[in-house]
Amino acid sequence: MSGRIPEAFVHDLLARVDILEVISPRVELKRAGKELKGLSPFTGEKTPSFYVNPAKQMYFDFSSGKNGNAIGFLMEFDNLPFPEAVEELARLVGMEVPREAGQGPSAAVLQGPLDALAAAERYFREQLKHSNRVVDYLKQRGVNGDTARQFAIGFAPEGWDGLYKQFSDPRHAITAGLLIEKDNGGAYDRFRNRLMFPIRDGRGRVIGFGGRTLGDDPAKYLNSPETPVFHKGQHLYGIHEARQANQEFPYLLVVEGYMDVVALFQHGLPLAVATLGTATTPEHLKLLFRNTRKVVFSFDGDDAGRRAARKALEVCLPQLRGDREVRFLFLPDGDDPDTLIQKIGEAAFSKLVDQAMPLTSYLFETLEQGLDMTSLEGRARLAEKAVPWLQQLPSGPLQDLVRAELEKRTGVQNAAAAPPRRAQPDAASEAGSAGQRPVRRALQLLLEHPALAQNVSNISQLSSNEQAGVPLLLEVIDYFQAQPEAHTGHLVQSFDGRQEGAWLQQLALSELPLEAEAAAAEFGEIIERLCRSSNRQRVRELQQRAEQLSSAEQAELRQLMQAMQGGDKSP
Repeated sequence: MSGRIPEAFVHDLLARVDILEVISPRVELKRAGKELKGLSPFTGEKTPSFYVNPAKQMYFDFSSGKNGNAIGFLMEFDNLPFPEAVEELARLVGMEVPREAGQGPSAAVLQGPLDALAAAERYFREQLKHSNRVVDYLKQRGVNGDTARQFAIGFAPEGWDGLYKQFSDPRHAITAGLLIEKDNGGAYDRFRNRLMFPIRDGRGRVIGFGGRTLGDDPAKYLNSPETPVFHKGQHLYGIHEARQANQEFPYLLVVEGYMDVVALFQHGLPLAVATLGTATTPEHLKLLFRNTRKVVFSFDGDDAGRRAARKALEVCLPQLRGDREVRFLFLPDGDDPDTLIQKIGEAAFSKLVDQAMPLTSYLFETLEQGLDMTSLEGRARLAEKAVPWLQQLPSGPLQDLVRAELEKRTGVQNAAAAPPRRAQPDAASEAGSAGQRPVRRALQLLLEHPALAQNVSNISQLSSNEQAGVPLLLEVIDYFQAQPEAHTGHLVQSFDGRQEGAWLQQLALSELPLEAEAAAAEFGEIIERLCRSSNRQRVRELQQRAEQLSSAEQAELRQLMQAMQGGDKSP
């Protein structure tokens, strides 16, 4: 089922889940004081630097730099998108994931587009049966009846309302992208005179269509638009059919066209999937690696194919680990997988796949392009060019080996070595740059002891402080005051997708050796200092326009001056 997962449910789910119950079956942990530690599941390290903090309900992996709550761990470890990670956690604690819809009862609204898509698939398949012209076209392309049925290929006839007439109420079909709404009411068919390829999700449900023109339409392929149930950057054509044909995947071959997938399947290679008219995305790669440890990208050998390969290379680098393999297969000019496998057959095509170029070889080929590697200048330039590319690789054996290969090619020791890591400037760390950086310290104390937020009563004074980081501090205080039972993992989840969330995760890395009483005293002192700073700031503002003050502002100034004379001795 699609639809947005309510934030309140995610909060309740994190409150019921113990992060140790999620991580312990996947990572061997040993007690280390208040925390538990083990070897990083994301790198090939030999010294434990992976920590789980039960109090914060967070994990911290110093080897890979990853950290987060139970949802974030499942997303990283099992390569799950956010909704599936939530569903997996909910299953562990016996909760059912609700979904939000725009209007009306959730079930009716959410199932409507899927029902419309399923009805459209049936309609298109029925139309294919009655079109000898389209059946002959498929035969000419080498597609037999069994394969056409396997992929549920259909036909959208010419005309503006053939599909529209199938729906008594067109609103779900409009939502699903099947119909286009008219300005003056009614709707018309999006797909006309096209060979139709249903796009299925992992559960086999039709979530969209790809349509290949059978006329002179300048748009050769037309895909469904983005809808509540279809996001082209997150799905792959043919993944459902490949799963049906294989218990496990020796590899998955990523191709560009629907007909490539169909032809490879028919000729004995049910291992191909296609991106949906878009470049490879990180979400595509996560989906691929959830099914296999080896991915082979197939591209044409022309300039467009090389550009697409370079884009795929960029996307792959950050997600490579020692147990993952990526290769690149460049086909002869003028051929695509569809035409080539029909020429040479499955055995010869499989041999080409086996001989595909490893990612590291393609990386160096890309970096060395245009360089004279026989000259010192060329080798020096390679060492410089490689820096941003190699730093995208996760730390571990593969990165070490690539660096060693770069050193061998350039003769430069420590070539492309990562520079000392600098902390990202953020509002919290910039706050109070002199002394003890009070805002940053207050945030650290709050992340360690969320209950401290309940002691803050002078919010209005604090909110007038213009120091960097104070708005973030106020937001965190407000969050914990509104949700007294929340832990740090909850807070991090509430900042998901925001830059401040990454800053808070970095602050949460530090373990403060303070008991609750000492932490409360220090936190209270910081809040008081910030409030006194607000008072001094307000006094300066009022004094600058002393002659124009109202009677209320004059009284406020006298009160603030008395408070400062009575107890504000801070600089």
